Amino acid sequence: MVRLDKYISNATDISRSEVKRIIKTGAVEIDDQVATNPAIKVTLEQKVSLDGSVISVYKHRYFMLNKPAGVVSVSKDQHNPTALSLVYEHRSDELQIAGRLDIDTTGLLLITDDGNWNHRLTSPRSKCIKVYAVTLANPIEDNYPEQLSLGVQLDGEKHRCMPATMTQIDSHCLTLAIGEGKYHQVKRMFVALGNHVVKLHRFRVGDITLDEDLAEGDYRALSEAEVACIG
Repeated sequence: MVRLDKYISNATDISRSEVKRIIKTGAVEIDDQVATNPAIKVTLEQKVSLDGSVISVYKHRYFMLNKPAGVVSVSKDQHNPTALSLVYEHRSDELQIAGRLDIDTTGLLLITDDGNWNHRLTSPRSKCIKVYAVTLANPIEDNYPEQLSLGVQLDGEKHRCMPATMTQIDSHCLTLAIGEGKYHQVKRMFVALGNHVVKLHRFRVGDITLDEDLAEGDYRALSEAEVACIG
């Protein structure tokens, strides 16, 4: 359910303040009944009309962004450009980042105005797999796959990381799949193994893979199938 004024504003791009004024004039109907309270809740199944014209169903929005380095995964920052500043959409203030990336980490960042979807994606219970391309400062050692599969003990953490899966690409590069999102986790995992991450790029979250056609800083809407794969 969503507030009537928000429903209309999201569907028409009329400002919330103007929508509230319009509702109070009696120009809005819910299921053919005049509604004058902007705070009343409506469902997506109800028919909402303005001056006799039915308003399209309110829909949540979902985007993937190819985040460049130097961009922070917060809504506001006084010193650095933010990921949300790269998304040119109406009502951008309602958008939220679903799973953050460090300032120097690039790649797949998901953005939505659907708080429930965001929670399902980022909740520790979801164990949603994130896959990264990792470049290390020093050569990969033979024991890394086993150590990662057993769960690395991070400095300052009480419990080991969940098991992670590594695929070696060359002497310094690998892909890493993890099912949790501790603070700076990938970087700290390789510090614990005596190495150092010099480049980190996320290209998959769950079954959503970064679109290869998206240049750094570009974004696109998710398909219905991509949205639905986040249970």
